[in-house]
Amino acid sequence: MAERFDCASCGESLFGRKYIEVERGPHCVPCYDRLFAHSCHECKQLIAHNTKELFYEDRHFHEHCFRCSHCGRSLAAEPFSSLGPNLVCSDCFSSEFSAKCAACDKSVAPGSRMLEYEGSTWHEDCFCCQGCGTSIGAAAFIPDNNSCYCVPCYEARIAPQCHLCNKALTKGGVTYKERAWHRECFFCGGCKAPLSGQTFTSQGDQPYCVKCFSSLYAKKCAGCNSPITGFGDGKYVSFEEREWHQPCFKCSRCSVSLVGAGFFPDRDLILCTDCNSD
Repeated sequence: MAERFDCASCGESLFGRKYIEVERGPHCVPCYDRLFAHSCHECKQLIAHNTKELFYEDRHFHEHCFRCSHCGRSLAAEPFSSLGPNLVCSDCFSSEFSAKCAACDKSVAPGSRMLEYEGSTWHEDCFCCQGCGTSIGAAAFIPDNNSCYCVPCYEARIAPQCHLCNKALTKGGVTYKERAWHRECFFCGGCKAPLSGQTFTSQGDQPYCVKCFSSLYAKKCAGCNSPITGFGDGKYVSFEEREWHQPCFKCSRCSVSLVGAGFFPDRDLILCTDCNSD
């Protein structure tokens, strides 16, 4: 008696019939398609065993169903992009969906070398210096208003010049009296200490720290003989070519404050009304 050779699913004899071998045993073609064939993501029909099948991101397609969702062309042998659940050929992606180059207004093809800055896109070769016109590419650049410059052009044409050394300021500096300095160039005219972030004043065009200005230029208080700098508790009273710190402007006899009150000069003394009446 001949040994049986049956379909592992339906049990029908496979002698003289086409069958497909799988791990569970041989299956007739109808059973194989029913049990193992995938459904096409596009048309929802089974992809039969004798039909070419394409696979992309857990989705299966008949070859003729694997096409651009925009123009319908076959993607079986074409480069394509994915836009959510939709597949789009390179031509449609470039013309309809890809960014436009801010310089030439042409599409920036997927996968091509490009640059993005503040929401705009450029082909790498189109990203050029506004000054000299050469391609910046991936090199350093400096923006100014709506233009971009290579570093040499920015320093030569746009950047402010340091008032001391006359070299370009390409990043943070100090501005005083409508002039710009490098931080390291903005120092006291007396002791040469850096003044960036410090309290300072000036004599003519030269800035000075408080200590140097006080010792070189500040008037002396007629009461305590210390400099009147105008900083901190720097309010002062002036009378007949003499100056006093406000706390020092007081009666020479009883020491009552004379700020905002009447007073009487008596040679080098200043007296309150009461002391002057004695």
